[in-house]
Amino acid sequence: MEEMMVVLDEEELLGCCGSTKFAKEMASASPFASLNQAVSAARHIWFNLVDVNGWLDAFSAHPQIGQSPSSQWSKAEQSTALATANESSSQELSDWNNRYRLRFGFIFIICASGRTTAEILAELKKRYTNRPIIEFEIAAQEQMKITELRLAKLFSAKAKASSATFQYSATAKTAEEDRVSIIEGHLCASTEASAGKISHIPTRTRLPITTHVLDVSQGSPAAGVEVRLEMWKGIQPRPLFGETDVSGWVYQGSSTTNKDGRCGQLMGMIEDMNPGFYKIIFNTGKYCPEGFFPYVSIVFEIRESQKREHFHVPLLLSPFSFTTYRGS
Repeated sequence: MEEMMVVLDEEELLGCCGSTKFAKEMASASPFASLNQAVSAARHIWFNLVDVNGWLDAFSAHPQIGQSPSSQWSKAEQSTALATANESSSQELSDWNNRYRLRFGFIFIICASGRTTAEILAELKKRYTNRPIIEFEIAAQEQMKITELRLAKLFSAKAKASSATFQYSATAKTAEEDRVSIIEGHLCASTEASAGKISHIPTRTRLPITTHVLDVSQGSPAAGVEVRLEMWKGIQPRPLFGETDVSGWVYQGSSTTNKDGRCGQLMGMIEDMNPGFYKIIFNTGKYCPEGFFPYVSIVFEIRESQKREHFHVPLLLSPFSFTTYRGS
């Protein structure tokens, strides 16, 4: 049977996410053979291709949480919150929304589906204490959750419409054998061409290992930081604490962070990672000569069961401290 492809246009995608860059990139990647393929593309575009301004555009497209939403999707997503709100909790939520916006410069973003007003208010108070750059990352992740929910609804509606059209076309065939043969010949050729195209689409939509650098002392991305990726291939099965022999580390790739603090390609787009130990080295001394760290080295392990996962290992840097975590 011919595989059904769902086409998503730019206007529909803007309803899922208010970033014009996101909508254009997703429309270009369309059509999609499945919801999973669409979501994978959306994650890749949102986290790797959309810049800081694009994230802010998407945030600003939302109504302030707790206010009467105008779009049907927002109404559905905030239905539990609106149903559980009273005059006192609504006022408190409004006050905290204003405090949050003054602190961070954008509205509070949360995937509100199924959450009560009390739950949303508690989360807002908790996240209010975050550093601005950390909160910006969390807001982007919450936006992606909202986008995924809306994509699922949009994809379902489009798939049903396409299925109905397909079934109608099938019943409209005539009984003339020669005409049927011609039509089937065209369908087979089209299907084979589509199948050939789809088979070349990789399962992985993001590079296996990525990073970005944020300068928390400035509250902005760190541009121009040299980054190097290495993998352990020494005699010992794993790098040991106190080991002086560094020859076991093998170069994999290098890049430099752009104006958004994002690093370019450190390795090729491969389906399965080689399990083992990896090290990302940041030339922090060149970026911040007056700082305490000549370089920062982060070592982590990728296990056999994780070889198809994505590893985003960001660096949050200041002259006298740094932190890292496994992001998305």
